[in-house]
Amino acid sequence: MVLAAGQLFGRKLEDAMSATTVIQRSGEDTKAEKALGLQLPFDLVLVLATLGLAACSLLTIASATANDIPGSPDYYLIRQLIYYVVGALLAAVLWRSDYSRLRELKYFLYGLLILSILTVIAFGSVARGSRRAVDLPLFSFQASELGKVLLIVSLSAFAIDMTRRMADSRTTVRLMLIGFAPAALVMLQPDLGSALVFVAITLAILFIAGVPWQHFAAFGALAAVAIALSLAVLPSVGINVLHGYQKDRLTAFLHPSETSGKEGYQQNQSRIAIGSGEKTGRGSSATQTKYNFLPEHHTDFIFAVVGERWGFAGAALVLSLYALLIWRALRILTMAKNLYGALLAGGIVVMLMFQVFVNVGMTVGVMPITGIPLPLMSYGGSSLIATMLAVGLLQSIYAQGRRASMSQGRVLQFQ
Repeated sequence: MVLAAGQLFGRKLEDAMSATTVIQRSGEDTKAEKALGLQLPFDLVLVLATLGLAACSLLTIASATANDIPGSPDYYLIRQLIYYVVGALLAAVLWRSDYSRLRELKYFLYGLLILSILTVIAFGSVARGSRRAVDLPLFSFQASELGKVLLIVSLSAFAIDMTRRMADSRTTVRLMLIGFAPAALVMLQPDLGSALVFVAITLAILFIAGVPWQHFAAFGALAAVAIALSLAVLPSVGINVLHGYQKDRLTAFLHPSETSGKEGYQQNQSRIAIGSGEKTGRGSSATQTKYNFLPEHHTDFIFAVVGERWGFAGAALVLSLYALLIWRALRILTMAKNLYGALLAGGIVVMLMFQVFVNVGMTVGVMPITGIPLPLMSYGGSSLIATMLAVGLLQSIYAQGRRASMSQGRVLQFQ
């Protein structure tokens, strides 16, 4: 079959490949690295982008939460640093491992994904009307965050097993059910933001795996009908799919002036914070954060803190680091030694892009509030460690791709 990653960039490969065919980089790419002396077993640019975001996260959390816990100004900072260290160690373990072996664990990992979400539904603590995490001695475990990575790993493996039948609509239905089942369970918590990330990951993996566009068109039509039923038809007969507060939060950004004291309060305060930062920020004079006018300033709305304290310059720096991170992830996708690696990298790319786009859009008032954290920036152990695991997988794909390019095998060139 033709590698669908090639279709992703609008280019064709010289010939067909299987799920295990080795992909090697071009000779020019290897020569350029030798000339620069960059024979490293990991992607240095990806590491630097991750470290840059880590520094921005720690600096922002330190300044934003200094007055949140009386007598403990470094409470959140120390815990975020611990989460980063733990995440880095786990990422290093994945980097030194062969990601292809994860295919053999697909049933176990998918079962772990479903079981962890069900555990949260059954035993999780209730906060703000939803049951999203289980309280542990050191932190709250949010299964949906780790579930994003587990879904990428397991769904990619299932897709590999069905590559020869990808044109069959029944194969598409099976894969969509595998991906949408945990999304539906997450919605029961309810956690709309994470459920949307699960859907985005599923569609991205199916696209890269080579699902025909007609199947996506059919899914789009069904999704449009489902949305119409959920928002208009079913509520008219007394069946509410979404809770009232969820609908209010999803529509508040459309008329912020009318909901400035209710559902739109957070977004209005966020826009005030970002706007007051202007070019270079207000520094220690930032009032929205210091006096807690901006709720969740260290988690969902941390980008607003960046905008207020360091202005356009700080926000541009953070977005540039995300652009660098995503660019390297896309580069690693093209370097994968097999289709499984390409699917993993593609799923991670979409996971990162979707969360960054929605979170930043939420803080500037152009997207609804869905509770999606900003990867590697927002405070929280579950989100941070899960994202670091994704970075570790990318490094493993990079290392295995480099190793394959140095061994004998067929070279596939993009035209």
